[in-house]
Amino acid sequence: MRTDSTADVAIIGAGPYGLSAAAHLLHAGIDVLVFGQPMSFWRLHMPQGMLLRSSPRASNISDPERRLTLARYRETSGLPTRNPLPLADFLGYAEWFRKQIGLAVDNRRVMRVEPTAAGFSLLLEDGERITVPRVVVAGGIAPFARRPPPLREVGEPFVLHSVDVRQAAHFRERRVIVIGAGQSALETAALLHEARSDVEIVARARRVIWIPSPEEKGLGHRIDQLSYAPTEVGPRGVGWVAAVPDVFRRLPELPRARIGAVCVAPMGSYWLRPRLRDVPLSMGRRAVAISRENGRVILKLDDGTKREADHVVLGTGFHVDVARYDFLAPALVRSLRLADGSPVLGTGLESSVPRLHFVGAPAARTFGPVMRFVVGTAYAAPALTRAILGRPPLPIIRAW
Repeated sequence: MRTDSTADVAIIGAGPYGLSAAAHLLHAGIDVLVFGQPMSFWRLHMPQGMLLRSSPRASNISDPERRLTLARYRETSGLPTRNPLPLADFLGYAEWFRKQIGLAVDNRRVMRVEPTAAGFSLLLEDGERITVPRVVVAGGIAPFARRPPPLREVGEPFVLHSVDVRQAAHFRERRVIVIGAGQSALETAALLHEARSDVEIVARARRVIWIPSPEEKGLGHRIDQLSYAPTEVGPRGVGWVAAVPDVFRRLPELPRARIGAVCVAPMGSYWLRPRLRDVPLSMGRRAVAISRENGRVILKLDDGTKREADHVVLGTGFHVDVARYDFLAPALVRSLRLADGSPVLGTGLESSVPRLHFVGAPAARTFGPVMRFVVGTAYAAPALTRAILGRPPLPIIRAW
């Protein structure tokens, strides 16, 4: 069955970026259709018991009037202020946000997006096909989980990415090696350790970089905090460049790459440090080979030593490659101007295919590392809305 939709825009994805884009577009009088399970990545790929690395202040989903904040949600719901913020609280906030903007999400999966003379054709999982003039891809990062060689040579369930470790209790009394020294790797290791797994962390980094706790911050540190951007993305000074995506995208490619790398460098939140006190860390080590022997995983490191485990968990981050969005037709992907898998975007986060926009992590190469965090919705949604309304871009839209 084919339907010509009366909507102006179809948004694929109902995570923070999809919800924020819908809020701004609806407020501007633009009819939208949003497809997907609300907050599916956060519900299905974040570990139970997780705490958000970003503070509540930097975890607001953007709405056009800046009133649907976490603070407002806590006030109206009678919930205590908690920092760090539990995953369950953030999921409750996102659902409250959706209801406040009056958004009904179509839970059907989009199977294929293809260009047409009228815009785009969307094939849905039940066989219905609709056409819309414009598409916003807010598909999240789940398809981009990075599995570096040689660790991809052994598959699941023996080698898993951290996005697939939903319940640490499933690994009780098993030997688990966690690869990486960033937030995801460290928190996964902490949760596994607390679930009574035998855990070891192996990482290329020479040491773990810990984000200091508020209690450790004296007057001098609070003054120094003025040099840090309120996005909480990036170190002093550099973070301010990343906090203004319109400035970031005008930089030459090399500085953009360097700033991006610095802002997403592996580090762990202060509240993980005591939880990992009894977990051994093998730092400055790199896996060079992996195999299976007698039902176990054998990991060989670059110093010649070996580790034997029941499972290896990869806390190795994500690498954007929009070709891995299986709903994008191959011909459509070939029409995109890409740089190392990321779409090259113009104002309004519009791709080289007219009226096809990308928000969230796929926009990070053009607009900076804040696009990988919820705080980036404060830039993406209003910039997108202005473009769809046909208004000229503002010189600067801040990302907080």
